[in-house]
Amino acid sequence: TSRIKLTTGNSLICAVHLHMGFFPFSPPPSPPPFPPSSCPAPPLWGSLCSWPQSSRPQSIPCRMQHWARRLEQEIDGVMRIFGGVQQLREIYKDNRNLFEVQENEPQKLVEKVAGDIESLLDRKVQALKRLADAAENFQKAHRWQDNIKEEDILYYDAKADAELDDPESEDVERGSKVSTLRLDFVEDSNFKNKVNYSYTAVQIPTDIYKGSTVILNELNWTEALENVFIENRRQDPTLLWQVFGSATGVTRYYPATPWRAPKKIDLYDLGRDTPPLPTSDLRPSWCVHDLPRSGSVSGLTLKLMKTSVCEMLDTLSDDDYVNVASFNEKAQPVSCFTHLVQANVRNKKVFKEAVQGMVAKGTTGYKAGFEYAFDQLQNSNITRANCNKMIMMFTDGGEDRVQDVFEKYNWPNRTVRVFTFSVGQHNYDVTPLQWMACANKGYYFEIPSIGAIRINTQEYLDVLGRPMVLAGKEAKQVQWTNVYEDALGLGLVVTGTLPVFNLTQDGPGEKKNQLILGVMGIDVALNDIKRLTPNYTLGANGYVFAIDLNGYVLLHPNLKPQTTNFREPVTLDFLDAELEDENKEEIRRSMIDGNKGHKQIRTLVKSLDERYVDEVVRNYTWVPIRSTNYSLSPSALSSPPSPLFSPLPILREYCKDLNASDNNTEFLKNFIELMEKVTPDSKQCNNFLLHNLILDTGITQQLVERVWRDQDLNTYSLLAVFAATDGGITRVFPNKAAEDWTENPEPFNASFYRRSLDNRGYVFKPPHQDALLRPLELENDTVGILVSTAVELSLGGRSLRPAVVGVKLDLEAWAEKFKVLASNRTHQDQPQKQCGPSSHCEMDCEVNNEDLLCVLIDDGGFLVLSNQNHQWDQVGRFFSEVDANLMLALYNNSFYTRKESYDYQAACAPQPPGNLGAAPRGVFVPTIADFLNLAWWTSAAAWSLFQQLLYGLIYHSWFHADPTEAEGSPEARESSCVMKQTQYYFGSVNASYNAIIDCGNCSRLFHAQRLTNTNLLFVVAEKPLCSQCEAGRLLQKETHSDGPEQCELVQRPRYRRGPHICFDYNATEDTSDCGRGASFPPSLGVLVSLQLLLLLGLPPRPQPQVHAHASRRV
Repeated sequence: TSRIKLTTGNSLICAVHLHMGFFPFSPPPSPPPFPPSSCPAPPLWGSLCSWPQSSRPQSIPCRMQHWARRLEQEIDGVMRIFGGVQQLREIYKDNRNLFEVQENEPQKLVEKVAGDIESLLDRKVQALKRLADAAENFQKAHRWQDNIKEEDILYYDAKADAELDDPESEDVERGSKVSTLRLDFVEDSNFKNKVNYSYTAVQIPTDIYKGSTVILNELNWTEALENVFIENRRQDPTLLWQVFGSATGVTRYYPATPWRAPKKIDLYDLGRDTPPLPTSDLRPSWCVHDLPRSGSVSGLTLKLMKTSVCEMLDTLSDDDYVNVASFNEKAQPVSCFTHLVQANVRNKKVFKEAVQGMVAKGTTGYKAGFEYAFDQLQNSNITRANCNKMIMMFTDGGEDRVQDVFEKYNWPNRTVRVFTFSVGQHNYDVTPLQWMACANKGYYFEIPSIGAIRINTQEYLDVLGRPMVLAGKEAKQVQWTNVYEDALGLGLVVTGTLPVFNLTQDGPGEKKNQLILGVMGIDVALNDIKRLTPNYTLGANGYVFAIDLNGYVLLHPNLKPQTTNFREPVTLDFLDAELEDENKEEIRRSMIDGNKGHKQIRTLVKSLDERYVDEVVRNYTWVPIRSTNYSLSPSALSSPPSPLFSPLPILREYCKDLNASDNNTEFLKNFIELMEKVTPDSKQCNNFLLHNLILDTGITQQLVERVWRDQDLNTYSLLAVFAATDGGITRVFPNKAAEDWTENPEPFNASFYRRSLDNRGYVFKPPHQDALLRPLELENDTVGILVSTAVELSLGGRSLRPAVVGVKLDLEAWAEKFKVLASNRTHQDQPQKQCGPSSHCEMDCEVNNEDLLCVLIDDGGFLVLSNQNHQWDQVGRFFSEVDANLMLALYNNSFYTRKESYDYQAACAPQPPGNLGAAPRGVFVPTIADFLNLAWWTSAAAWSLFQQLLYGLIYHSWFHADPTEAEGSPEARESSCVMKQTQYYFGSVNASYNAIIDCGNCSRLFHAQRLTNTNLLFVVAEKPLCSQCEAGRLLQKETHSDGPEQCELVQRPRYRRGPHICFDYNATEDTSDCGRGASFPPSLGVLVSLQLLLLLGLPPRPQPQVHAHASRRV
């Protein structure tokens, strides 16, 4: 009888529990002793430290080849009898009338999937266009109200509940009169949230005053969008979040749901901080940041400047290229980047670290800075759209206009915009900075304090958007973003974005408005796109993936970020998602160029558990997804076509009404109850999956009847036998073994299953052990070694692998058997014969285990079996942790090859607070003693810091928490990081081989040989007796890393392609609005009064010497 158990992942695991008698059988005969005539007896083995060197073998020991053949025959015999490969092959042939085999047609398959994705996205595009058109019309018809009041506006404030619970919130302190709706919400599985479909929600960052006239007017006219949102959902019920992110900071989204309020101050601006939204339609841009590093730029001003540049870098995306330079008398890059580089996450990190390390010295020379910036822009070899070139200069003021530089490089066409930023508080003339910006189609900004950084480092986007607004409908193109984490809990999404323009005019005949009102966005969950990909037609090792013009994956089975930050996109390059090689580079380039193609390649792939690397053959077929930035490709096994009962998605949804359960028994009960109500052909069920499930259940049951029922596993020291099929069945015998089964019961998620399909022969898989964990506990009788192999069928001229079968070896028993098979005994009952320096017999792995080390190591370098009893609890560990000296020798002699790669999606423990975030972690605040210290007040920095204090008090910005710390989100507890992965696999040596490990006066001899039809290496070596043989240890464990050297990577950038059209110029653009700053002039009377007042205070205390201004006149 058999008992079926179903897993929580909706896959099946069957355990067979039989009451059996003992049926003895004749084991395969052991091979005869090795013929003396064909191989002369080698000299004695022994350690050089104890035996004379003349006793050591100088040729390949024939006896070891004999042991290897005995091991191969023993493994093959067990698998033939208990694995049931041939029997299962016959069962499939006997049931040939129950199924048919169809060969995949990759081109048709990928074209269908691409068409389905295109249709899905096109429905979102139509909804976007309706929203954008409606928003422009609503704003155009809106009449501005100067006297509008908070009580005139009725809306649902997404943060209202959180603020009412917080007695220190802005509205509670102010006694807000805002009329906030109180809504009821219902749980919705599509949104993974509680929503209300009758209303929209409004989210406004904490640092924006809700009661300002601008915000109230914005709330007034955007209220009309509510009906458009609702109508869109009526036409397409699959729509997810619909969002309007206004340039003023107001975000209105549908359906309404409470905002996930952070634990600290909420500065999150959905319209600006969602990675793709602020600049999704302004790409690409070339940008050079110039920072003076003269002696005048010091103290708090320098800190403000560094923070401003870091914040500015965060506004750039992967479509932009940037460099950052500092200058005094000469200009030079702040980092190792000598040219424009892509503004990706890793490059921006290099910039931020370099900026934070800047030191002020020398005198300021604007000419050197601007000449360097123009040279960077003109001599770039970037093969992308020549669009939106700009220079951004952050300074504390100056008098030189460098007109001659602009005349030489930028006039009269003014193709490079210049943005100038006056940072800090000072009494310098800012007119030259204003003139530079106005004369070069840019804008002048002032950043007097920390609170002004956030808004002023984003306002330049309004200037870049002018030509786009003036271009009108031609510029209204939907852009699809990178993958990122939805701030409202939807998971990984992509967003279609469309700019919303201001269509108003000041009066009849007046110029058109040049402002972007905001961005309209509609989310598409990655899971919805994945549902359109028929993974079950590609085999367990096949998959579908899609990439964008940057080569970043939209879909890929390895796109699994362990921690996400909704401020940053998830940018995983296709060549980082897989093991990179030249063939994949060609495929990636062709996909980015929007071509169709097909290519069969031999490549390396990681195993599912990332411990092994296999060399395999893969077929790639790709087509572009029209009207998008994406290209789609399935990757599949090259040879076996897929039968109709093969592959299915990772989570097999057999029926819609099937209730999932964490309890196997309960899930099986639910399954049986549903089958009593419906038939497998019911529309509620996936007929394809159900029929395959039923077929494989019957076929594996016949395997039980024909093979497993009459066998006694103890005869060959087996803990279990098993079969796994691509119909979703994992059947394990006996029942106890099924209860202790630790492998993933879903075959497609089991590493042994997928590796068996990729490799011919018997695949050994020892139990996984981490070096930091305690050794294996062998006394529980459940520790075993899996041996599996694929069942290959040939039907009608087609080959396929519908199942994997295997056994689980008892570790202790097979370790003893290993010693016997690698000994001079012809059978197990023969008595042992002792060998030594004076005897005339050969040493072996059983009798001489004190002198010889005999091990089986798998193709990943993990210990499988050993003749040393004390190493049994180390089975499954990387062999370098067991015998570093011997593993290094195997690697150096090409038995193993190493493959290193980087995991850019790892999660690490939080790092100590630093200064590399988007905003400062803290600002120097003078103590009371400082205020009362006359020497401090008369220093060169006194007036600047005093004005900073005044601004901080006026704008209430000094005491704003760091936005990075204010999130209170999971990334504050766990951060993304880079981990270096190392895998080993068999090298070029296939034959037997012997060598000496040279350790001076204490060398070691070893011999290694591959076992035929397995993934095992048989090694016999002298045991090390001298400490001089210690060598470096090979590492296999994943380690924390900074990743590859960025300064070297940018010298060979990966291919990518920018948008085919750019809006950076319009003859009608009005550049007169270029910024007009104003500063607080120092009042001599106030300053003298303060100093006189402070004279009455405490006597001054010693102060560090302060550098005087070297390039400024007061």
